[in-house]
Amino acid sequence: MQEPKAFEAHTSPSTHLDLPSPIASVAEQQDGQDAVVPWLTWKAAIMGMVASIGGLLFGFDTGQISGFVAMSEFKRHFGQLDQRTGEYYFTTVRVGLIVGMFNIGNLSGALLAAPIADRLGRKRPILYFCVIYTLGTIVQVSAEYKWYQIVIGRCINGIGVGALSILVPLYTSETSPAHNRGMIVSGYQLYVTIGILIAYVVNFITESAKSTAAWRITMSLDFFWALLLGCGLFFIPESPKYAYRKGHTEQTRTIMSQLLGVPKNHRIVTEEMRKMSDKLEAGSSRHNQHRWKPFAGPRVLYRTFLAVLMLSFLQLTGANFFFYYGTTVFAATGLSNSYITQIILGAVNVACTLPGLYFSQRLSHRKCLTIGALWMSVCFLIFASVGHFLLDQEDPTRTPTAGTVMVVFACLFIAAFASTWGPMSWGESAALCPVQNRATCMAVATAANWVWNFLLAFFTPFITAAIDYRYGYVFAGCCLAMAATTYFFLLESHGRTLEELDTMYLLRVKAWKSKDWVADEEHRLEPIDS
Repeated sequence: MQEPKAFEAHTSPSTHLDLPSPIASVAEQQDGQDAVVPWLTWKAAIMGMVASIGGLLFGFDTGQISGFVAMSEFKRHFGQLDQRTGEYYFTTVRVGLIVGMFNIGNLSGALLAAPIADRLGRKRPILYFCVIYTLGTIVQVSAEYKWYQIVIGRCINGIGVGALSILVPLYTSETSPAHNRGMIVSGYQLYVTIGILIAYVVNFITESAKSTAAWRITMSLDFFWALLLGCGLFFIPESPKYAYRKGHTEQTRTIMSQLLGVPKNHRIVTEEMRKMSDKLEAGSSRHNQHRWKPFAGPRVLYRTFLAVLMLSFLQLTGANFFFYYGTTVFAATGLSNSYITQIILGAVNVACTLPGLYFSQRLSHRKCLTIGALWMSVCFLIFASVGHFLLDQEDPTRTPTAGTVMVVFACLFIAAFASTWGPMSWGESAALCPVQNRATCMAVATAANWVWNFLLAFFTPFITAAIDYRYGYVFAGCCLAMAATTYFFLLESHGRTLEELDTMYLLRVKAWKSKDWVADEEHRLEPIDS
Protein backbone atom coordinates (compact mmCIF):
# COMPACT_ATOMS: atom_id res chain seq x y z
CA MET A 1 0.00 0.00 0.00
CA GLN A 2 1.37 3.40 -0.94
CA GLU A 3 0.84 6.66 0.88
CA PRO A 4 -0.06 9.78 -1.11
CA LYS A 5 2.53 12.55 -1.08
CA ALA A 6 1.98 15.29 1.43
CA PHE A 7 0.69 18.52 -0.07
CA GLU A 8 0.33 16.90 -3.49
CA ALA A 9 -3.08 18.29 -4.34
CA HIS A 10 -3.33 22.04 -4.54
CA THR A 11 -4.99 24.80 -6.44
CA SER A 12 -3.71 28.17 -7.59
CA PRO A 13 -1.68 30.38 -5.25
CA SER A 14 -4.65 32.62 -4.67
CA THR A 15 -6.76 29.82 -3.22
CA HIS A 16 -6.54 27.35 -0.37
CA LEU A 17 -4.84 24.00 -0.48
CA ASP A 18 -7.06 20.95 -0.41
CA LEU A 19 -4.64 18.58 1.25
CA PRO A 20 -5.02 14.81 0.91
CA SER A 21 -6.32 13.26 4.08
CA PRO A 22 -5.33 9.92 5.59
CA ILE A 23 -8.18 7.73 6.84
CA ALA A 24 -9.63 9.48 9.87
CA SER A 25 -12.24 8.52 12.43
CA VAL A 26 -15.46 10.49 12.81
CA ALA A 27 -14.10 12.09 15.98
CA GLU A 28 -10.93 13.18 14.16
CA GLN A 29 -12.98 14.96 11.50
CA GLN A 30 -14.55 17.20 14.12
CA ASP A 31 -13.32 20.40 15.77
CA GLY A 32 -11.32 21.59 12.75
CA GLN A 33 -9.00 18.61 12.41
CA ASP A 34 -9.72 18.44 8.68
CA ALA A 35 -9.99 22.19 8.06
CA VAL A 36 -8.66 23.45 4.72
CA VAL A 37 -5.05 24.66 4.97
CA PRO A 38 -4.40 28.13 3.47
CA TRP A 39 -1.74 28.28 0.77
CA LEU A 40 0.11 31.02 2.70
CA THR A 41 -0.69 32.61 6.06
CA TRP A 42 0.29 36.15 6.97
CA LYS A 43 2.41 34.82 9.86
CA ALA A 44 4.39 32.56 7.52
CA ALA A 45 4.80 35.45 5.08
CA ILE A 46 6.05 37.83 7.79
CA MET A 47 8.39 35.14 9.10
CA GLY A 48 9.95 34.72 5.65
CA MET A 49 10.16 38.45 4.93
CA VAL A 50 11.77 39.33 8.26
CA ALA A 51 14.30 36.49 8.37
CA SER A 52 15.34 37.06 4.76
CA ILE A 53 16.54 40.58 5.59
CA GLY A 54 19.73 38.71 6.46
CA GLY A 55 20.15 38.26 2.72
CA LEU A 56 19.76 42.00 2.19
CA LEU A 57 22.79 42.62 4.44
CA PHE A 58 24.82 40.20 2.33
CA GLY A 59 23.65 41.69 -0.96
CA PHE A 60 24.23 45.27 0.11
CA ASP A 61 27.81 44.52 1.16
CA THR A 62 28.44 42.68 -2.09
CA GLY A 63 27.03 45.48 -4.22
CA GLN A 64 28.68 48.41 -2.48
CA ILE A 65 32.25 47.15 -2.77
CA SER A 66 31.93 46.86 -6.55
CA GLY A 67 31.35 50.61 -6.75
CA PHE A 68 33.86 51.53 -4.04
CA VAL A 69 36.89 50.07 -5.81
CA ALA A 70 36.12 52.23 -8.87
CA MET A 71 35.38 55.46 -6.92
CA SER A 72 38.01 58.17 -7.27
CA GLU A 73 37.39 59.40 -3.71
CA PHE A 74 37.71 55.90 -2.26
CA LYS A 75 40.94 55.40 -4.23
CA ARG A 76 42.29 58.74 -2.97
CA HIS A 77 41.82 57.68 0.66
CA PHE A 78 42.82 54.01 0.48
CA GLY A 79 44.74 53.55 -2.77
CA GLN A 80 48.29 54.37 -3.85
CA LEU A 81 49.53 57.42 -5.77
CA ASP A 82 50.97 56.89 -9.23
CA GLN A 83 53.86 59.37 -9.30
CA ARG A 84 53.86 59.51 -13.11
CA THR A 85 50.18 60.32 -13.67
CA GLY A 86 49.27 61.83 -10.31
CA GLU A 87 46.27 59.48 -10.06
CA TYR A 88 45.39 57.08 -7.28
CA TYR A 89 44.97 53.37 -7.97
CA PHE A 90 44.67 50.00 -6.22
CA THR A 91 47.30 47.30 -6.63
CA THR A 92 45.90 43.85 -7.36
CA VAL A 93 46.92 42.66 -3.88
CA ARG A 94 45.29 45.57 -2.09
CA VAL A 95 42.02 45.43 -4.02
CA GLY A 96 41.98 41.64 -3.62
CA LEU A 97 42.30 42.00 0.16
CA ILE A 98 39.71 44.78 0.41
CA VAL A 99 37.20 42.71 -1.54
CA GLY A 100 38.21 39.24 -0.39
CA MET A 101 38.70 39.60 3.38
CA PHE A 102 34.96 40.00 3.70
CA ASN A 103 34.77 36.33 2.72
CA ILE A 104 37.32 35.27 5.34
CA GLY A 105 34.98 36.80 7.89
CA ASN A 106 32.11 34.95 6.21
CA LEU A 107 33.96 31.67 6.66
CA SER A 108 34.59 32.34 10.35
CA GLY A 109 30.97 33.33 10.93
CA ALA A 110 29.69 30.23 9.17
CA LEU A 111 31.77 27.94 11.37
CA LEU A 112 30.80 29.81 14.55
CA ALA A 113 27.09 29.79 13.80
CA ALA A 114 26.49 26.02 13.81
CA PRO A 115 27.32 25.20 17.47
CA ILE A 116 25.67 28.44 18.61
CA ALA A 117 22.50 27.59 16.66
CA ASP A 118 22.33 24.13 18.25
CA ARG A 119 22.77 25.59 21.73
CA LEU A 120 20.75 28.82 21.59
CA GLY A 121 18.24 28.15 18.84
CA ARG A 122 17.87 29.43 15.30
CA LYS A 123 16.40 32.87 16.00
CA ARG A 124 18.33 34.36 18.92
CA PRO A 125 21.81 34.02 17.34
CA ILE A 126 20.60 36.08 14.36
CA LEU A 127 20.29 39.05 16.73
CA TYR A 128 23.76 38.51 18.17
CA PHE A 129 25.39 38.41 14.75
CA CYS A 130 23.53 41.57 13.73
CA VAL A 131 25.41 43.30 16.56
CA ILE A 132 28.73 41.93 15.28
CA TYR A 133 27.84 43.18 11.80
CA THR A 134 27.27 46.72 13.09
CA LEU A 135 30.66 46.67 14.86
CA GLY A 136 32.32 45.98 11.52
CA THR A 137 30.46 48.89 9.97
CA ILE A 138 31.66 51.22 12.74
CA VAL A 139 35.27 50.21 12.04
CA GLN A 140 34.86 50.97 8.31
CA VAL A 141 32.95 54.23 8.61
CA SER A 142 35.55 55.62 11.01
CA ALA A 143 38.42 54.84 8.61
CA GLU A 144 40.14 57.86 7.06
CA TYR A 145 43.29 56.86 5.17
CA LYS A 146 44.22 53.43 6.55
CA TRP A 147 43.22 50.85 3.95
CA TYR A 148 43.81 47.99 6.37
CA GLN A 149 41.09 49.43 8.64
CA ILE A 150 38.64 48.89 5.79
CA VAL A 151 39.93 45.32 5.48
CA ILE A 152 39.47 44.69 9.23
CA GLY A 153 35.99 46.21 9.23
CA ARG A 154 34.91 44.16 6.22
CA CYS A 155 36.22 41.02 7.89
CA ILE A 156 34.10 41.74 10.99
CA ASN A 157 31.13 42.52 8.74
CA GLY A 158 31.76 39.18 7.09
CA ILE A 159 31.52 37.30 10.39
CA GLY A 160 27.99 38.60 10.79
CA VAL A 161 26.97 37.93 7.19
CA GLY A 162 28.57 34.47 7.16
CA ALA A 163 26.64 33.45 10.25
CA LEU A 164 23.40 34.81 8.82
CA SER A 165 23.99 32.85 5.61
CA ILE A 166 23.62 29.69 7.72
CA LEU A 167 21.08 30.83 10.27
CA VAL A 168 18.54 32.34 7.87
CA PRO A 169 18.19 29.40 5.40
CA LEU A 170 18.37 26.98 8.34
CA TYR A 171 15.63 28.85 10.19
CA THR A 172 13.32 29.34 7.21
CA SER A 173 13.73 25.75 5.96
CA GLU A 174 12.76 24.39 9.40
CA THR A 175 9.95 26.87 10.00
CA SER A 176 8.23 27.04 6.60
CA PRO A 177 5.31 24.72 5.80
CA ALA A 178 6.41 22.02 3.34
CA HIS A 179 4.06 23.14 0.55
CA ASN A 180 5.67 26.59 0.25
CA ARG A 181 9.08 26.00 1.81
CA GLY A 182 10.87 26.43 -1.53
CA MET A 183 9.42 29.88 -2.10
CA ILE A 184 10.01 31.13 1.46
CA VAL A 185 13.59 29.85 1.67
CA SER A 186 14.29 31.35 -1.76
CA GLY A 187 13.24 34.72 -0.35
CA TYR A 188 16.75 34.93 1.12
CA GLN A 189 18.21 35.17 -2.38
CA LEU A 190 15.56 37.70 -3.45
CA TYR A 191 16.68 39.95 -0.61
CA VAL A 192 20.31 39.43 -1.65
CA THR A 193 19.47 40.73 -5.12
CA ILE A 194 17.51 43.68 -3.70
CA GLY A 195 20.47 44.56 -1.47
CA ILE A 196 22.84 44.46 -4.44
CA LEU A 197 20.57 46.72 -6.51
CA ILE A 198 20.11 49.24 -3.68
CA ALA A 199 23.89 49.43 -3.23
CA TYR A 200 24.38 50.01 -6.96
CA VAL A 201 21.84 52.84 -6.98
CA VAL A 202 23.26 54.54 -3.88
CA ASN A 203 26.80 54.25 -5.27
CA PHE A 204 25.64 55.85 -8.52
CA ILE A 205 24.11 58.76 -6.59
CA THR A 206 27.09 59.36 -4.30
CA GLU A 207 30.14 58.48 -6.42
CA SER A 208 30.53 62.01 -7.80
CA ALA A 209 30.81 63.57 -4.31
CA LYS A 210 34.19 65.20 -3.67
CA SER A 211 34.39 64.06 -0.06
CA THR A 212 34.20 60.90 2.04
CA ALA A 213 30.42 61.09 1.66
CA ALA A 214 30.97 59.32 -1.68
CA TRP A 215 31.43 56.03 0.18
CA ARG A 216 30.44 56.77 3.78
CA ILE A 217 26.78 57.38 2.93
CA THR A 218 26.48 53.96 1.31
CA MET A 219 28.41 52.29 4.11
CA SER A 220 26.29 53.92 6.84
CA LEU A 221 23.14 52.29 5.49
CA ASP A 222 24.50 49.02 6.91
CA PHE A 223 23.29 50.23 10.32
CA PHE A 224 19.72 50.57 9.07
CA TRP A 225 19.53 47.05 7.60
CA ALA A 226 20.93 45.47 10.77
CA LEU A 227 18.47 47.44 12.93
CA LEU A 228 15.57 46.41 10.68
CA LEU A 229 16.45 42.72 11.01
CA GLY A 230 17.13 42.91 14.75
CA CYS A 231 13.80 44.58 15.51
CA GLY A 232 11.88 42.24 13.21
CA LEU A 233 13.09 39.18 15.11
CA PHE A 234 10.79 40.06 18.02
CA PHE A 235 7.77 39.40 15.78
CA ILE A 236 8.61 35.93 14.46
CA PRO A 237 8.63 32.52 16.24
CA GLU A 238 11.42 30.09 16.98
CA SER A 239 11.95 27.17 14.60
CA PRO A 240 9.31 24.53 15.49
CA LYS A 241 11.75 21.71 14.80
CA TYR A 242 14.30 23.21 17.20
CA ALA A 243 11.58 23.83 19.81
CA TYR A 244 10.46 20.20 19.54
CA ARG A 245 14.01 18.88 19.91
CA LYS A 246 14.25 20.90 23.13
CA GLY A 247 11.09 19.26 24.47
CA HIS A 248 8.71 22.22 24.01
CA THR A 249 5.90 20.21 22.43
CA GLU A 250 3.07 22.63 23.19
CA GLN A 251 5.08 25.57 21.86
CA THR A 252 5.82 23.54 18.73
CA ARG A 253 2.14 22.78 18.20
CA THR A 254 1.24 26.46 18.64
CA ILE A 255 3.90 27.65 16.20
CA MET A 256 2.90 25.12 13.55
CA SER A 257 -0.81 25.87 13.85
CA GLN A 258 -0.14 29.60 13.45
CA LEU A 259 2.15 29.16 10.45
CA LEU A 260 -0.26 26.75 8.75
CA GLY A 261 -3.37 28.74 9.71
CA VAL A 262 -5.16 25.74 11.23
CA PRO A 263 -6.28 24.66 14.73
CA LYS A 264 -3.71 23.07 17.03
CA ASN A 265 -5.42 19.69 16.75
CA HIS A 266 -5.40 19.68 12.94
CA ARG A 267 -4.28 16.35 11.48
CA ILE A 268 -1.44 17.99 9.50
CA VAL A 269 0.00 19.44 12.73
CA THR A 270 -0.32 16.07 14.45
CA GLU A 271 1.23 14.24 11.50
CA GLU A 272 4.18 16.64 11.27
CA MET A 273 4.84 16.33 15.00
CA ARG A 274 4.76 12.54 14.68
CA LYS A 275 7.33 12.73 11.89
CA MET A 276 9.55 14.93 14.04
CA SER A 277 9.21 12.49 16.91
CA ASP A 278 10.18 9.50 14.75
CA LYS A 279 13.17 11.26 13.22
CA LEU A 280 14.28 12.60 16.60
CA GLU A 281 14.14 9.13 18.13
CA ALA A 282 16.12 7.61 15.26
CA GLY A 283 18.64 10.44 15.28
CA SER A 284 19.10 10.35 19.06
CA SER A 285 19.91 6.66 18.89
CA ARG A 286 22.65 7.25 16.32
CA HIS A 287 23.89 10.35 18.17
CA ASN A 288 24.34 8.39 21.41
CA GLN A 289 26.37 5.77 19.55
CA HIS A 290 28.59 8.37 17.83
CA ARG A 291 28.44 11.35 20.15
CA TRP A 292 31.86 12.59 19.07
CA LYS A 293 31.26 12.18 15.33
CA PRO A 294 29.25 15.07 13.88
CA PHE A 295 28.88 13.28 10.53
CA ALA A 296 28.04 9.85 11.92
CA GLY A 297 25.01 8.09 10.53
CA PRO A 298 23.96 6.58 7.21
CA ARG A 299 24.55 8.78 4.14
CA VAL A 300 25.32 11.86 6.28
CA LEU A 301 28.79 12.36 4.83
CA TYR A 302 27.48 11.85 1.28
CA ARG A 303 24.71 14.39 1.76
CA THR A 304 27.08 16.87 3.38
CA PHE A 305 29.47 16.56 0.44
CA LEU A 306 26.58 17.15 -1.97
CA ALA A 307 25.54 20.24 0.02
CA VAL A 308 29.15 21.45 -0.14
CA LEU A 309 29.07 21.01 -3.92
CA MET A 310 25.81 22.93 -4.25
CA LEU A 311 27.12 26.00 -2.42
CA SER A 312 30.55 25.75 -4.02
CA PHE A 313 28.85 25.75 -7.41
CA LEU A 314 26.92 28.84 -6.37
CA GLN A 315 30.26 30.68 -6.47
CA LEU A 316 31.63 28.80 -9.47
CA THR A 317 28.75 30.01 -11.62
CA GLY A 318 30.82 33.19 -11.96
CA ALA A 319 28.01 35.48 -10.82
CA ASN A 320 30.26 37.31 -8.36
CA PHE A 321 32.66 38.09 -11.20
CA PHE A 322 30.02 40.64 -12.19
CA PHE A 323 28.79 41.56 -8.71
CA TYR A 324 32.25 42.24 -7.22
CA TYR A 325 34.10 43.63 -10.23
CA GLY A 326 31.30 44.57 -12.63
CA THR A 327 31.96 48.31 -12.48
CA THR A 328 35.62 47.74 -13.35
CA VAL A 329 34.84 45.08 -15.99
CA PHE A 330 32.34 47.21 -17.88
CA ALA A 331 34.50 50.31 -17.67
CA ALA A 332 37.10 48.27 -19.57
CA THR A 333 34.61 47.57 -22.37
CA GLY A 334 34.45 51.28 -23.21
CA LEU A 335 31.03 52.05 -21.74
CA SER A 336 30.58 55.70 -20.78
CA ASN A 337 29.18 55.03 -17.28
CA SER A 338 29.80 51.59 -15.83
CA TYR A 339 27.73 52.46 -12.73
CA ILE A 340 24.61 52.61 -14.91
CA THR A 341 25.49 49.22 -16.41
CA GLN A 342 25.76 47.81 -12.90
CA ILE A 343 22.30 49.16 -12.08
CA ILE A 344 20.94 47.46 -15.21
CA LEU A 345 22.51 44.16 -14.14
CA GLY A 346 21.16 44.63 -10.62
CA ALA A 347 17.66 45.32 -11.94
CA VAL A 348 17.79 42.20 -14.12
CA ASN A 349 18.96 40.26 -11.07
CA VAL A 350 15.98 41.37 -8.98
CA ALA A 351 13.41 41.06 -11.77
CA CYS A 352 14.47 37.52 -12.70
CA THR A 353 14.60 36.35 -9.09
CA LEU A 354 10.82 36.86 -8.90
CA PRO A 355 10.06 34.18 -11.51
CA GLY A 356 12.73 32.14 -9.72
CA LEU A 357 10.51 32.16 -6.63
CA TYR A 358 7.61 30.97 -8.77
CA PHE A 359 9.75 28.22 -10.32
CA SER A 360 10.88 27.04 -6.88
CA GLN A 361 7.24 26.82 -5.80
CA ARG A 362 5.74 25.21 -8.92
CA LEU A 363 8.39 23.46 -10.98
CA SER A 364 10.89 20.65 -10.58
CA HIS A 365 13.96 22.01 -8.83
CA ARG A 366 16.21 19.50 -10.60
CA LYS A 367 15.05 20.60 -14.04
CA CYS A 368 15.37 24.29 -13.20
CA LEU A 369 18.91 23.88 -11.86
CA THR A 370 20.03 21.72 -14.79
CA ILE A 371 18.61 24.03 -17.46
CA GLY A 372 19.90 27.10 -15.63
CA ALA A 373 23.44 25.70 -15.49
CA LEU A 374 23.45 24.95 -19.24
CA TRP A 375 22.06 28.40 -20.01
CA MET A 376 24.77 30.11 -17.93
CA SER A 377 27.47 28.04 -19.61
CA VAL A 378 26.40 29.23 -23.07
CA CYS A 379 26.28 32.86 -21.91
CA PHE A 380 29.81 32.73 -20.51
CA LEU A 381 31.15 31.04 -23.64
CA ILE A 382 29.84 33.90 -25.78
CA PHE A 383 30.87 36.61 -23.27
CA ALA A 384 34.43 35.27 -23.08
CA SER A 385 34.77 34.74 -26.84
CA VAL A 386 33.55 38.24 -27.72
CA GLY A 387 35.73 39.82 -25.02
CA HIS A 388 38.89 38.02 -26.11
CA PHE A 389 38.53 37.88 -29.89
CA LEU A 390 36.38 40.88 -30.87
CA LEU A 391 36.87 43.57 -28.22
CA ASP A 392 39.74 46.00 -28.79
CA GLN A 393 41.19 45.92 -25.28
CA GLU A 394 43.66 48.72 -26.02
CA ASP A 395 40.89 51.11 -27.08
CA PRO A 396 37.44 49.58 -26.41
CA THR A 397 35.67 52.64 -27.84
CA ARG A 398 36.73 51.41 -31.30
CA THR A 399 34.61 48.25 -30.89
CA PRO A 400 31.36 49.47 -29.29
CA THR A 401 29.32 46.59 -30.74
CA ALA A 402 31.49 44.04 -28.94
CA GLY A 403 31.01 45.88 -25.65
CA THR A 404 27.25 45.96 -26.17
CA VAL A 405 27.12 42.23 -26.94
CA MET A 406 29.08 41.50 -23.77
CA VAL A 407 26.63 43.51 -21.68
CA VAL A 408 23.67 41.72 -23.31
CA PHE A 409 25.06 38.27 -22.55
CA ALA A 410 26.04 39.36 -19.05
CA CYS A 411 22.37 40.29 -18.55
CA LEU A 412 21.23 36.94 -19.99
CA PHE A 413 23.63 35.17 -17.65
CA ILE A 414 22.28 37.09 -14.65
CA ALA A 415 18.73 36.24 -15.77
CA ALA A 416 19.59 32.52 -15.77
CA PHE A 417 21.39 32.72 -12.43
CA ALA A 418 18.69 34.77 -10.72
CA SER A 419 15.84 32.50 -11.83
CA THR A 420 17.49 29.17 -10.96
CA TRP A 421 20.70 28.76 -8.97
CA GLY A 422 20.43 32.04 -7.11
CA PRO A 423 17.14 31.39 -5.29
CA MET A 424 17.26 27.58 -5.20
CA SER A 425 20.78 26.60 -4.13
CA TRP A 426 20.49 27.77 -0.51
CA GLY A 427 17.21 25.91 -0.03
CA GLU A 428 18.55 22.78 -1.70
CA SER A 429 21.65 22.74 0.49
CA ALA A 430 19.52 23.13 3.63
CA ALA A 431 17.24 20.30 2.48
CA LEU A 432 20.26 18.07 1.83
CA CYS A 433 21.40 18.26 5.46
CA PRO A 434 19.93 15.52 7.71
CA VAL A 435 17.62 16.59 10.53
CA GLN A 436 19.92 15.67 13.43
CA ASN A 437 23.07 17.09 11.81
CA ARG A 438 21.54 20.03 9.98
CA ALA A 439 23.38 22.91 11.69
CA THR A 440 26.79 21.23 11.46
CA CYS A 441 26.34 20.11 7.86
CA MET A 442 25.06 23.54 6.83
CA ALA A 443 28.10 25.11 8.52
CA VAL A 444 30.48 22.97 6.47
CA ALA A 445 28.59 23.62 3.21
CA THR A 446 28.37 27.35 3.84
CA ALA A 447 32.04 27.48 4.83
CA ALA A 448 32.88 25.95 1.44
CA ASN A 449 30.79 28.66 -0.20
CA TRP A 450 32.78 31.39 1.53
CA VAL A 451 36.15 29.75 0.81
CA TRP A 452 35.36 29.79 -2.91
CA ASN A 453 33.97 33.29 -2.57
CA PHE A 454 37.27 34.50 -1.09
CA LEU A 455 39.41 32.66 -3.64
CA LEU A 456 37.47 34.15 -6.54
CA ALA A 457 37.34 37.63 -5.01
CA PHE A 458 41.07 37.71 -4.25
CA PHE A 459 42.48 36.00 -7.34
CA THR A 460 40.15 37.40 -10.01
CA PRO A 461 42.28 40.56 -10.55
CA PHE A 462 45.38 38.39 -11.05
CA ILE A 463 43.63 35.92 -13.36
CA THR A 464 41.99 38.54 -15.56
CA ALA A 465 45.32 40.36 -15.84
CA ALA A 466 46.85 37.13 -17.17
CA ILE A 467 44.12 35.68 -19.41
CA ASP A 468 41.67 38.60 -19.80
CA TYR A 469 38.09 37.59 -20.68
CA ARG A 470 39.07 33.96 -21.29
CA TYR A 471 38.40 33.65 -17.56
CA GLY A 472 34.80 33.14 -18.66
CA TYR A 473 35.70 29.75 -20.16
CA VAL A 474 36.54 28.53 -16.64
CA PHE A 475 33.08 29.45 -15.40
CA ALA A 476 31.45 27.94 -18.51
CA GLY A 477 33.12 24.61 -17.70
CA CYS A 478 32.02 24.81 -14.07
CA CYS A 479 28.43 25.37 -15.18
CA LEU A 480 28.55 22.19 -17.28
CA ALA A 481 29.79 20.27 -14.22
CA MET A 482 26.91 21.76 -12.23
CA ALA A 483 24.35 20.48 -14.75
CA ALA A 484 25.80 16.95 -14.57
CA THR A 485 25.90 16.92 -10.76
CA THR A 486 22.31 18.11 -10.48
CA TYR A 487 21.00 15.54 -12.95
CA PHE A 488 22.81 12.50 -11.57
CA PHE A 489 22.94 13.14 -7.81
CA LEU A 490 20.40 15.69 -6.54
CA LEU A 491 17.03 14.31 -5.44
CA GLU A 492 13.86 16.23 -6.24
CA SER A 493 12.89 18.27 -3.16
CA HIS A 494 9.88 20.08 -4.63
CA GLY A 495 6.81 19.39 -2.48
CA ARG A 496 8.70 17.09 -0.09
CA THR A 497 8.95 17.43 3.67
CA LEU A 498 12.43 17.37 5.18
CA GLU A 499 11.59 14.02 6.77
CA GLU A 500 10.62 12.56 3.38
CA LEU A 501 13.93 13.69 1.91
CA ASP A 502 15.78 12.03 4.79
CA THR A 503 14.04 8.75 3.95
CA MET A 504 14.70 9.07 0.21
CA TYR A 505 18.44 9.59 0.69
CA LEU A 506 18.62 6.70 3.12
CA LEU A 507 16.85 4.46 0.59
CA ARG A 508 19.30 5.57 -2.13
CA VAL A 509 16.55 6.65 -4.50
CA LYS A 510 17.94 7.40 -7.97
CA ALA A 511 18.04 11.13 -8.64
CA TRP A 512 16.36 10.91 -12.05
CA LYS A 513 13.55 8.80 -10.54
CA SER A 514 13.06 10.88 -7.38
CA LYS A 515 10.27 13.11 -8.72
CA ASP A 516 7.81 10.20 -8.88
CA TRP A 517 8.97 8.34 -5.77
CA VAL A 518 6.28 7.45 -3.21
CA ALA A 519 7.01 5.78 0.13
CA ASP A 520 5.47 2.40 0.77
CA GLU A 521 4.06 1.48 4.16
CA GLU A 522 7.29 -0.16 5.32
CA HIS A 523 9.36 2.99 4.83
CA ARG A 524 6.66 5.56 5.40
CA LEU A 525 7.99 7.03 8.61
CA GLU A 526 10.12 4.35 10.21
CA PRO A 527 13.77 5.00 11.08
CA ILE A 528 16.05 3.41 8.48
CA ASP A 529 19.49 1.97 9.11
CA SER A 530 22.03 1.16 6.45
